[in-house]
Amino acid sequence: MEVPDALGIIAGNGVYPRLLADAARRAGVKRIVAAAFTDETDDRLAGKVDEIHWMRVGQLGKLIACFRNVGVTDAIMSGQIAPKNLFDLRPDWKTLLLLARLKRRNAESIFAAIGDELARSSITLLPATSFLEDCLAPNGLIAGRKLTRREEDDVTFGFEIAREISRLDIGQTVIVKNGTVLAVEGFDGTNETIKRGGALGGKNAIMVKVAKPNQDMRFDVPVIGVETMGIAGEAHLRIIAVETGRTLLLEKDATIELATRSNISIVAR
Repeated sequence: MEVPDALGIIAGNGVYPRLLADAARRAGVKRIVAAAFTDETDDRLAGKVDEIHWMRVGQLGKLIACFRNVGVTDAIMSGQIAPKNLFDLRPDWKTLLLLARLKRRNAESIFAAIGDELARSSITLLPATSFLEDCLAPNGLIAGRKLTRREEDDVTFGFEIAREISRLDIGQTVIVKNGTVLAVEGFDGTNETIKRGGALGGKNAIMVKVAKPNQDMRFDVPVIGVETMGIAGEAHLRIIAVETGRTLLLEKDATIELATRSNISIVAR
């Protein structure tokens, strides 16, 4: 990928936008402009970028104007938006028109429509893994002890269920134990799914997280990191299984260290 001189970061919550800004700098990006969202984006991002412009979730017109006014033609979506803020959406006219054109309103259809709207304004949405390729999950055992035969079987079972719910656009994460589905991700997101599954399964449940069958790598790419590992530890999960090359391990070294301390194995298939 050719490194752009200027990069726009559409910054959701969590550490992801800051890690992306650091990685883009190391790759040679000279100017970084962030579109940040009130009650979502960590304000520490301001120290990592050249400009930061604050707006409400749903102000697509302002987001596009923000990038066009400063000459940004390449942008990356990073971080998530909390479900409560999606329900509290106060869209501008551009967003209202975009939503009106959609037959289905889920993360994939909305983000794809936003990508198309950005393209109409000559702003290219780059893959969400750009500059972070070294954080993609490698194949095999990444952290923790080797899996038992029973655990391997549960991981296989979890992948079958996770891929099916992902195909149906329900969610991308399941919690399983001893051949039983304990929790399926819905609108509440991965962290709440871990909590529900952990509470039902007691100790040693298994989490499986997958990408969608035709994952658009520009957005909604599966991510796990220190926050995920902390919640998994509190829920006494035994294993986190993800897809090779299609899942970002943010703060990789710290995530692996925390997994090891929590007796959690991370494995990628």
